[in-house]
Amino acid sequence: MFGEKHDLVHELPEHRERIQQLKTTDKHFEKLFDEYNELDDQILRMEEGFETPSDEVLEELKKKRLFLKDQLYSMIMNAE
Repeated sequence: MFGEKHDLVHELPEHRERIQQLKTTDKHFEKLFDEYNELDDQILRMEEGFETPSDEVLEELKKKRLFLKDQLYSMIMNAE
C-alpha cells in the first residue's frame, strides 16, 4: 500500500516471538532485519514525498525489500 509502513512484525504478526528470538540469537537474521527496516523507511520517505526518486528507482527498492522479506520469512519458517 502506498505510504504505509511494512515493518516485519506488522507484516508477520503471528511470528512476532520468533522474530524477536532470531534478532537476538542470529547475527545474519539481525543484519537482514536491519537492512529490511532501513529500506522500508527509505521507501516510506519516498512515497510520502520527502525524497523524490524516479519511478524506476522506487520500484527497484520495493523489489529489494520483497527479496529481503522472502529471505527473512524463510529463516523464520526454518527456525520453527
